[in-house]
Amino acid sequence: MRTLGGILTAATTLVLMGTCSMAPEPAAIAAPLPPSLPLEPVQQAASRNDFLFDGPLIQGGVVLASAPALTTRISFNGSDVPLAPDGKFLIAFDRDAGPSATLVATRVDGSEVRRTLSVQPRAWRIERLDRLPRFAQPSAEFQRRRPDELRQINAARAIRSESAGWRQQFMWPVTGRLSGLFGSQRVYKGEPGAYHSGVDVARPSGTTVLAPADGVVILAAQQPFTLEGRLLMIDHGMGLNSAFLHLSRIDVKLGDVVRRGQPVGAVGMTGRATGPHLHWGMKWRDSRIDPLLLAGSMPVTAD
Repeated sequence: MRTLGGILTAATTLVLMGTCSMAPEPAAIAAPLPPSLPLEPVQQAASRNDFLFDGPLIQGGVVLASAPALTTRISFNGSDVPLAPDGKFLIAFDRDAGPSATLVATRVDGSEVRRTLSVQPRAWRIERLDRLPRFAQPSAEFQRRRPDELRQINAARAIRSESAGWRQQFMWPVTGRLSGLFGSQRVYKGEPGAYHSGVDVARPSGTTVLAPADGVVILAAQQPFTLEGRLLMIDHGMGLNSAFLHLSRIDVKLGDVVRRGQPVGAVGMTGRATGPHLHWGMKWRDSRIDPLLLAGSMPVTAD
């Protein structure tokens, strides 16, 4: 998995399309990840005494890291994170992450390797709408249904699978025109709205959606949600998950193990959407992250 910072400048010129947000039933579908302390100390590269990072430390980014030798525990900003037996682990930075973060490795002898990380800021696309209010009045139907939808989403995100998809190079679930960028935000009469929490790819309804990496299905909402429509969520392991919104069809079910490149559904415009497109959102633990940095530049398509 690599983060690709060089695509950011061109991407910020794209236009946001549609209204998307995140939102499914809890299930004990997979064994949980092991605790942060592995059974044995990490033994790789016995002479290496520092962290290694694959990718830049940047707002909205995910980094695959390697712990110093003989590490038994990793702490990121004061919270333990899972550590694989080979010393690999993930860290990520929310869209609004501050300028620094703290990473600590505790070794078998009780010593610590502590690093203060500098987090690279990004310039977000901000659109100011001084004549429009921030919110329309929600309908009674929305108010009735929304609490249960959010409960399902939160329960799904609490599931931790043993998938190793987090180690893979992510691919685009569909290819096409990027119509919405992660981090974009509208300001209504001076009041900021919620930022766009994923990337939108404009494609006709019925276009096949592929799994971007290995994972386990943690939510498959066949009954459309008020905002997200038909919502599919896949856990890639280590706290990293994907959400696919507005689907016209979901081809997998809760608990299914999916492989990178496997068809999992189809593009649609269910829920709150102004046209057919795929909204792909990603989270690592509580941090919303930019799928563009994981999948890389959008491939050129014939159509």
